[in-house]
Amino acid sequence: MALPPETRVLPYNAEAISEAARLILDGQPVAVPTETVYGLAADATNGEAVARIYAAKGRPSFNPLIVHVPDLATAEQIGVFDEHAKALATEHWPGPLTIVVPLREGSSIASIVTAGLPSIALRVPAHPAMQALLKETGKPLAAPSANASGRISPTRASHVLASLDGRIPLIIDSGATQRGIESTIVAATGGPLRLLRRGPINIAADEGVGGSIEAPGQLASHYAPHKPLRLDAIEAEDDEYLIGFGPVRGDASLSETGDAVEAAARLFELLHLADDASQARIAVAPVPGDGIAAAIRDRLKRAAAPQ
Repeated sequence: MALPPETRVLPYNAEAISEAARLILDGQPVAVPTETVYGLAADATNGEAVARIYAAKGRPSFNPLIVHVPDLATAEQIGVFDEHAKALATEHWPGPLTIVVPLREGSSIASIVTAGLPSIALRVPAHPAMQALLKETGKPLAAPSANASGRISPTRASHVLASLDGRIPLIIDSGATQRGIESTIVAATGGPLRLLRRGPINIAADEGVGGSIEAPGQLASHYAPHKPLRLDAIEAEDDEYLIGFGPVRGDASLSETGDAVEAAARLFELLHLADDASQARIAVAPVPGDGIAAAIRDRLKRAAAPQ
């Protein structure tokens, strides 16, 4: 990924939102304040744009990301809300509550956003800057915290600049965030509500996730195919579906040109494709390199681990 020549910091106003929207629609991530922390926002329907979030953050693995939308009606076009989820949204949105619901069939959300899972984490933010950006772009925006992986979450534009200077093109500065901690996350995917992450809003819900990952901030493994998965394969063995990369072509390729950003954007889509193929096993070509390439290898290592 070509890094921007510099990271600009613009005060929050209509001109800054217009420039941020232009960059997002061009496939770039932009730092924007929310009422919780500053987020690194990209078009959630564009897999390569979302991959650039991971590349900028140096994120070690592909976790599901929270998708920000302007209102409940938009959220219901993306996720399936039962009566419990709808009641939570009506009471707390806009605000610092993320609700994990089943992903609606046919949704345009890129598979890298959900890490290949059948559920999606949705939030309607209250901050006027993020709301303005949502309306200006007309896109759902994936937006984890705007900091390098492992660093403290940013509550000021200066925190973002210290962590991501030279890695993203733009930061919108609206001063200190109001809440200062990430949103509460609750799963409403059937059965009792489950609290996945504590945050500014107290929700009466069962704790624990049964060993599976459904939202940011959880450590368990996420999507893995049903078939055995062999890594660093140069060619397919008998009854293997080979996912290629660079010079290793395979049945399908993460990126024929060896572009790690393109590979990250296609990773979960091709794992699903291989899982549905007639071959009994899956093989994946080597993905060398640092940064986002290392994140791809981390995800593949987790997917290949015994379940």
